[in-house]
This record gives sequence, structure tokens and C-alpha cells, in this order.
Amino acid sequence: MKKKCLISILIVVLLVFSLYCTRSTSARKVLFWGSNNSDVKLVQWKLSQWGYYDRGIDGEYGQKTWEAVREFQWKNGLRVDGVVGPETWAALGYSFKTQTVQAAGSSSVNRSDNVELLARLIHAEARGEPYEGQVAVAAVLLNRVESPSFPNTISGVIYQPLAFESVANGQFNLPPTNENLRAARAAINGWDPTYGSLFFWNPSKPVNRWIWSRQTVRTIGDHIFAY
Repeated sequence: MKKKCLISILIVVLLVFSLYCTRSTSARKVLFWGSNNSDVKLVQWKLSQWGYYDRGIDGEYGQKTWEAVREFQWKNGLRVDGVVGPETWAALGYSFKTQTVQAAGSSSVNRSDNVELLARLIHAEARGEPYEGQVAVAAVLLNRVESPSFPNTISGVIYQPLAFESVANGQFNLPPTNENLRAARAAINGWDPTYGSLFFWNPSKPVNRWIWSRQTVRTIGDHIFAY
């Protein structure tokens, strides 16, 4: 009887251990401001254990989580962009596995996560613009990734300080539409209506006078695109 009990306990322990290992090594998603899932809770819990985060473990990637991630990245010699990608996941002690695709004229990018990021930026910066104008906004961001003058990742370009007002004012956190997602995929697949532009702006809104010194390429909808 005792032997059967010991065997049962051993089986339960092995099952729990197996589930823990599976969870620890399972694929993780890129996390950024606005993410809301169990992986965010995992990051919050880990950072709280190490003294970086002192708020609730709620799975909401907001201001405090972003600040904690950036502090962790800075103290661990990582790219300080507030985005939990492969390197940050590894530093937290978790593996990161993802499927990549080759975008025309760019390095390998993660399709699902980068489409989501691009679509959010499109919605924040170009909702109401024609479809080509939405693709154009995403193309500008991808052109910046390729330029030595900007960060070399999509998340790095988006979260570059003062790069996009919509990130600072929270518009970036709004969910994208299906059209936004379709425009993001088109840009990742190589369509660039801006012919390599690195900047865009709406001339009807207040902008820095410096932007008018750039070489204008074309106008699409309400936006001017330029090198």
C-alpha cells in the first residue's frame, strides 16, 4: 500500500515538473506597450522578484511595466527600448522561438509581431487615410529600420524617443483594424509607395520647421513623404 502511494506521489511530481519545464521553454511573444496576456504577467512577476517592478501582476503592459523593462535592460547591457524581445526574454531566463520571414529589402522580421506593431502605428498615424497612404506610413518605418540613421528594429524605430507623437499620447495602444493589418502586411511584403522616404507629416498640423528642409517625394492623402 505504501509502495503504491509512493509511486503515485512520484508520478504527480514528475508531471508537475514536466509541465513547469514545458512552460519555461515554450515559445514567447514579443511584448510591448499595450500587450495584454499571460506572458506580460510572467515578466511582471519576474521583474517584481528582482526589485524592478512594484505594481500589481495584472498582465497589462503599461507605463510602469515599460519603465521596469527599460531599467532591467539598461542594467543588463541590453538594447533599451522597452520591448521584451528575444534578448530580454533570454536575460529573464526564458527561451524565445519564433518563425521569421524575409521582407523585401530588409532583414528577417517576425511576421505576426511586427505586423501587429506596424498596424498599430498605421491606425495611430494614418487612420482615415487612403489604403495606399496607410501602406506608405508603414513603408517609412521599414525604411528607417534599413537606414543607419535610425534603430535597426521595428520596435526600436517605433519607440525611439520623440519619433511618433501617437506613441507618447497613447494613440498607439488602440487596436488596429483589418485594413490596417492588411496595409502592414503589404509593406512588409515589399510595397513602398514612398520610394524610400524616411519622413512623413501632415502639413495642416503644427510641425517642426526643420521637416520642410527634406526633399519631398510625393503626397498621399493628407501626408507628405520625403527623404
